[in-house]
Amino acid sequence: MTSEEPLLRVRDLHKHFPIYGGILGRQVATLKAANGVSFDLRAGETLGLVGETGCGKSTTGRTILQLYPPDSGEVIYRGTDLAKLSPARMREHRREIQMIFQDPYASLNPRMTVQRIIEEPMIIHGIGDAVERRNRVTTLLDEVGLDPTAARRFPHEFSGGQRQRIGIARCLATNAKLIIADEPVSALDVSIQAQVVNLLMALKRSRGLTIIFIAHDLAVVKHISDRVAVMYLGKIVEIASSTDLYANPLHPYTKALLSAVPIPEPGLKRSRILLEGDVTSPLEAPPGCPFAKRCPVGEDDCMTTAQTLQEIGSDHHVACRYVDKAKEKMPWMRSEGADRSPKENWS
Repeated sequence: MTSEEPLLRVRDLHKHFPIYGGILGRQVATLKAANGVSFDLRAGETLGLVGETGCGKSTTGRTILQLYPPDSGEVIYRGTDLAKLSPARMREHRREIQMIFQDPYASLNPRMTVQRIIEEPMIIHGIGDAVERRNRVTTLLDEVGLDPTAARRFPHEFSGGQRQRIGIARCLATNAKLIIADEPVSALDVSIQAQVVNLLMALKRSRGLTIIFIAHDLAVVKHISDRVAVMYLGKIVEIASSTDLYANPLHPYTKALLSAVPIPEPGLKRSRILLEGDVTSPLEAPPGCPFAKRCPVGEDDCMTTAQTLQEIGSDHHVACRYVDKAKEKMPWMRSEGADRSPKENWS
């Protein structure tokens, strides 16, 4: 994608889950959660990973971290393919790769104090002695906006936003370089979401973090991400810079997805693109384009011929052969007040 060597390379990543049924409990189907995911992640950037519920975003994140062993594909971090490492070797890399989970309460041990929760990764990786770890916990709590006295308390004594800050502090305990944030704000109130997102952005700047930000809230993703990858039924169908993707979406699915995002300015509208047909089950995805059954511009060959990401513009990749047709039949339109906000006049 660029001459700069990426921090992380994901190539043709597959993670399938067998479905069992019947009296004998035999495998009757396969759920293809991640079905050929490929992207590069540059050091110091935030990549937003978006799509409908069930598209495989979280599975992709967990498979990158090897919480789910991949069925095939490569996850190359700093030149090492994580998919080929033993559990012991992978533990060494987990010092640099950490995850923020969606539910901050479920991800924290209710029987541990905050001191113990944040200290545990340091104990596992042999970082510092008891005094050094205690001092580091105090520093981390202050860094994420919590009072150092919180170290003596238990998770149930905190609000959802505070618990998520504890989870972030735990990620930072081992000086992680790559953070996989799996919908870290979806369970929080809107005002608290903004605080947590701003905290992640501040930590990214101060620590030089690289972040994969998984979410379904497109407004939040636009605010925090440098680039955005759009997933549908286990595949990335479009990836571009945040500015370019939101200003000039090219894949039909991306256009339909973004058309549902409200514009925060009275009197301005964009035409809503309504998709026909039922949402395709991940158990019944066609061998070709996963969006083919719902695509307004798709042709018969889309059902059978797989699409790969092709570079259409500068660092803008799309898995669709009918981009020009989509521009013609699925334009961005204004029904009123189009001249009031030139930057929002998408085409």
